[in-house]
Amino acid sequence: MSEFDIIFAGGGTTACVVAGRLAAWDPSLRILILEAGQHTLNKPIHVQPYQYPFNQAPTSTTVTFNVGNPSPRLNGRAPIVPCGRCVGGGSCVNFMVYTRAPVSDYDDWGANGWESGNLIPLMKKLETYEVQPDRTTHGYDGPIKVSSGGCRMSISDEFIQVGTTYHKRQYADDTDDFQTCNTYSPWPKYIDGTTGRRSDTAHHYVYNQAHHSNLQVWDGKRVKRIIFEDKRAVGVEFTSDSVSFPDADQSSSIVRASKLVVISAGTFGSPTILERSGIGAEAILKRCGIEQLVDLPGVGENYQDHNLVLVPYLAADEAVTMDALWRGESILQESLAQWNDSGKSLIAQNGLDSKIKWRPDDEELKAMDAAFQPRWKQFFQDRPDKAVAIFTVLAGYTPPLARPLSTLPRNYMSASYYTLYPVSIGSVHIKVTENGKEGVDFTTGFLDDPSDIVPLDFGYKKTREIFRRMDSYRGEVAAGHPDFPEGSAALCREASGPVDLNAPDIVYTAEDNKAISQFHRDISKFEFAISIVVLGTCAMKPEADNGVVDTRLNVYGVLNLKVADMSISPLNVGTNTYSTALLIGERAAIIIAEDLGIMI
Repeated sequence: MSEFDIIFAGGGTTACVVAGRLAAWDPSLRILILEAGQHTLNKPIHVQPYQYPFNQAPTSTTVTFNVGNPSPRLNGRAPIVPCGRCVGGGSCVNFMVYTRAPVSDYDDWGANGWESGNLIPLMKKLETYEVQPDRTTHGYDGPIKVSSGGCRMSISDEFIQVGTTYHKRQYADDTDDFQTCNTYSPWPKYIDGTTGRRSDTAHHYVYNQAHHSNLQVWDGKRVKRIIFEDKRAVGVEFTSDSVSFPDADQSSSIVRASKLVVISAGTFGSPTILERSGIGAEAILKRCGIEQLVDLPGVGENYQDHNLVLVPYLAADEAVTMDALWRGESILQESLAQWNDSGKSLIAQNGLDSKIKWRPDDEELKAMDAAFQPRWKQFFQDRPDKAVAIFTVLAGYTPPLARPLSTLPRNYMSASYYTLYPVSIGSVHIKVTENGKEGVDFTTGFLDDPSDIVPLDFGYKKTREIFRRMDSYRGEVAAGHPDFPEGSAALCREASGPVDLNAPDIVYTAEDNKAISQFHRDISKFEFAISIVVLGTCAMKPEADNGVVDTRLNVYGVLNLKVADMSISPLNVGTNTYSTALLIGERAAIIIAEDLGIMI
């Protein structure tokens, strides 16, 4: 078939939601998804939750490693940001942590039809919440399963116990009710509580509709550009992807769309497809020898992210962690057998069982660098539902997410802290490299604003104090911590056990503080992920405000072309963005159905 009704340029998280919903509502619609990555159907690396770190391995082809421009704020290093590269996109490779943004985040968008009152029903519609019954903010009949995973890990209980005593915060069963903040809680997962499998959009919106022959997915197809006739999108030009199918013919093909083209290639792919199609800023297109079709300077701008740090600690020999599974030791086969039989065991785990959406109290605010104070007063102070960062414990430590360790195999646990609303902004554009090939001009903006590093520096100190008081604590893995000077009270070392709950905090000198900031700016990509979500490069804003799409997701200046993925988010969201990508997909499906007159 060389013509379809709707073509999706990109087959990630949101594309699968939209295509799956439309196919179910109108099976006669001829729908095509073009995805550069490969199929994920029933592949263990995608459906077995414990395998998630392996998607981030340097040799992985299930993610794209986007290399940013060297930054003086990162002491000259070129940061690397991974994003999903497979059918289902990020939903098939992410950490599976279930987090929802405060609904005020969506109201802040100021986009007609995207207010929280319209979105909360969709957030409930898309999920089956298996953690607790009868919660009014959750859904119980949706395609995406949310559970506690295959077993509970006691290290996470220790984290909560110290958090509610030493850290003096409250506890709640559910902090993903759109408003609860600054409270320790269990951390649910996008894992089916019955089968123990990852709950992703490829399997739960698309692969489960194999009986709909009009819904087709062509994997290994890289979209080059959109085909226009008189500024009306009528098709897509694509080639075989050289990574997914290196031996395939690389010549271009064209497939036509009679009703609509939807760009759904993510924060990196969507703006670059637009620019290759002649939609973008004149200077960028001219530099690449592309004739401009529409002057839309917002394309590729407004790149936003979260900043993530993983810091390793030694854990007690008797502690239950993910390490033995990740090393492939004998327990792996036992766990797989149990998982195949009942959907339980560590196979159905990600090692992340508890969290706090953290806001500093008055004492903590005083201890933080003054560079954060204006940001606190302007953005956070009067918005008690917005967290500054998430603190959590990962029961394990794995090289794909961090630097390989030279020590003997043993148990580890990792402190993770990541900021939710950094100020710094970057951009993603196409460029022509020195050898004449197309590349990506990617500026992350990481830590450009002086306020952004302050909560990271404080997060290191606070999570270290929490970990020092946990029963499983056996010291720090010095290679994954700041390089403190000799004689410092903060020097890292192995320990025989935790300090007393009421022990004094470590006192950091000015030189120690400098080492912590240096650690956050200078650490290599295998130690410091620094990025876990990406959004904003095709922002849903007024065109005069550097917007790319309107509230109906139409690209300004052309017809029959929409964008539907995380790139439309105009502002950052205080959540791991899978939940927002699902939401955008559900809303986009309704918008397209309305435009096409489909009854739902």
